[in-house]
Amino acid sequence: MRSSSTKIWVEGTIIAALAMVLSFIPLSIGSSFSISLGQIPLAVYAFRRGTKPALLAAFIWGILHFPTGQTYFLSLIQVLIEYPIAFTFAGFTGLTAAKVRQAVLEKDQGNAQAQIVVGVLIGAIARYFWHFVAGVAFWGSYALWGMNPVIFSAVMNGASGLATALVTTIVLLTLNRMYPTIFIPEDTKSDFSAE
Repeated sequence: MRSSSTKIWVEGTIIAALAMVLSFIPLSIGSSFSISLGQIPLAVYAFRRGTKPALLAAFIWGILHFPTGQTYFLSLIQVLIEYPIAFTFAGFTGLTAAKVRQAVLEKDQGNAQAQIVVGVLIGAIARYFWHFVAGVAFWGSYALWGMNPVIFSAVMNGASGLATALVTTIVLLTLNRMYPTIFIPEDTKSDFSAE
């Protein structure tokens, strides 16, 4: 039991590092819009392992922004909201993990796809809500064209969140079609086959 738990946490740490590496791929327009490719491996891990491990992996991903110099610092509260807190909330993608795995095991392609879409949207909305909050509270004075900070943050973070969710969904639906067992961890396949 302990070695299985250790394997889950090691896998999560590797996923967090991979998510961080993918963050270096330049898919940003200015400082306000970006597509976060790191959400892809995090979502795969969330569906494989569930919410709690995904929250920890996402937290590690957020923390990794500090030693890699990938942070924008205005204040302590701002960086806490935008990195450890916002990224941790991406782990809520795992809320539909059990349903995704069950649908894969039952070869119910339609339900698996629906649960993947729902899970990815939950994770993206949960994460970008905090970016939106930070945008209003801390970045409002930098809003382009003197726009209202609430509208500017909603538009920019909303666009980033939707674009990230769309790319993540496309990749995960493709994986589900080509290799659905990616969502079933090796160390649990024997448990499922016995059912």
